[in-house]
Parts: sequence; C-alpha cells; structure tokens
Amino acid sequence: MDFMDILLQHQEDEEVAKATLMELLAAGTDTSACTTEWALLELLNNPEIMRKAQEELDTVVGRDRMVTESDLHKLLYLEDIVKETFRLHPPAPLLMPRMSTQACVLGESFDIPKGATTIINFYAIGRDPRVWDKPEKFWPERFQGSTIDVKGQDFELIPFGCGRRICPGMLLGLKSVYLTLANLIHGFNWEPVVRGGSYNMDEAFMSVIWPKLPLQAKVTSL
Repeated sequence: MDFMDILLQHQEDEEVAKATLMELLAAGTDTSACTTEWALLELLNNPEIMRKAQEELDTVVGRDRMVTESDLHKLLYLEDIVKETFRLHPPAPLLMPRMSTQACVLGESFDIPKGATTIINFYAIGRDPRVWDKPEKFWPERFQGSTIDVKGQDFELIPFGCGRRICPGMLLGLKSVYLTLANLIHGFNWEPVVRGGSYNMDEAFMSVIWPKLPLQAKVTSL
C-alpha cells in the first residue's frame, strides 16, 4: 500500500484526502527547487567543492548510468553539501509558530509563558558564530565526522522543524533534492557565465527564499 491508499483508508471524504495530498506535494515543490538552485549556485562559486562531488559520484555511481535512490546512502559528500545548503540558505527562514501549552524555559534564559506563540528564527541559528565555525563560509567539510543531521534531532540544523509537527514531506523533499542535484552535477559540466566567476548571492523572499537573480550557467554534457 502506498501513501494514497492509507490516506483513503482512514479518510471517508475523498475531497479532503485529495486536498491533503496536494498540500504535501505543493509544499515540497518550491522548497526543493530553491534548495537545488542554491546548491548549484554555491557549487559554481566553489569549483573545488563541485570537483570533489563529481569525483564521489564517479566513484560510487560510475559514468554509465544515472544516480538512483539506492545510491544516495553512499554519497556522503553530497549529503554534506545539502546540509550546508540548508544551513546557509533555508527555504523558510522562520519555522512554523508554536503555541506553548504550559510555561517553560527555552535554553537558559527564554521564559515562555503558557499560551505564548513562539517563532524560531532558523536563518539566524544557521549563521550564528556561537554555533558554527566560519558561519558565512560554504564549507560542507564541517559535517565530516559529525553526527549533525537535518531530521529534527539536532537543533543547530532543523530546516524541517522538529517534534510531532515536523514537516510531513521531509523525506520526500530530501530525496527530491538529493536525486535532482546528484544527477545534474553527475551528468553535466557546469561553468559560470558571470564576470569574475562569482555569483550574486542576494536573496529575494517570495513563497520561499529564492536567489534574487536566477541561476545562469554554461552547461555541457560530461
């Protein structure tokens, strides 16, 4: 049984089931697309990182086929690149508001009264020098040998939120980004087309945080 089968089994109203499915898919479209675009921009600005990612893909996958889902758990450097992209360029800078059901203390100094609404600024956490070494630098190697993951257990890196209300499309979104990015850099050679080779990394806030200037690159088959 797939997700739709289970949803229909527990939901009598098919319209509600359809709306739920559309909500999950729509929520993962812009977020996955902008994350992939940010990753490509950072790789174009950092050709040595691009080279290392392509070498890993050549070693794990080879040159005679595309990347498949079964390859993803072996692509550790690619995973680090995606983590670093989420850290520097989260699609949603503010995590969904939470209402406190009882008084509590966040960290050591934030007293949250019962009934208060709390919004977590994940964008600020990702660039906080007290949390990250060289926070403004795109440096996937910071995750090598680290157990920090994006799945809601490490509060330094929670682009999908955490707890019972973590993003329900997290696994779909992650696999979409991994597969898309892996096949784009595995199947093609990417070269910058901007003068000086360094892209403008300014941000534009719409449904999610997109690059202010769309990605432009020279792409040739490998």
